[in-house]
Amino acid sequence: MLSNEYVIGLVDGEGSFNVRVNPNKNRRAKVELKFSLKLRHQDKEILDELQKFFGCGNVYIQRDKRENHALCYRFEVQNRKEIIEKVIPFFESNFPKLPSRKTDFELFKQIAELSQRDILDFEKIQFLKEQMHWGLAVYGKTVCTVGNQVTTTLS
Repeated sequence: MLSNEYVIGLVDGEGSFNVRVNPNKNRRAKVELKFSLKLRHQDKEILDELQKFFGCGNVYIQRDKRENHALCYRFEVQNRKEIIEKVIPFFESNFPKLPSRKTDFELFKQIAELSQRDILDFEKIQFLKEQMHWGLAVYGKTVCTVGNQVTTTLS
């Protein structure tokens, strides 16, 4: 059985709170939330325990054919209801210790709350998303405000 402190340490080191925004007008507009953690294949049983700990999510293999990359497994929670009812409440009571991870969680939580509204404010959601990961764009790796404290609320 994993302790709360162990889970916080694991998430601080290897976890991620992510948001994908698709404001496409031609298709169904949506905001996708994802909480995940990736470990080498030797440590898969920890991810299985994490799945039991949260009572949700999935563990699956993640093959990477790049040189110097080991076979890994990923624990992911993408179900909005599970994120709102299980993941967010845990981290509200057990904040990550790393300032960057704590900021990401706070932004993730705000986006989750905004994504529950009948009318989505994509501009506000995108603004919050761009502040996640200390200003690093997840896919483009563009440096914006690395190391600067960000404001996590909008009025």
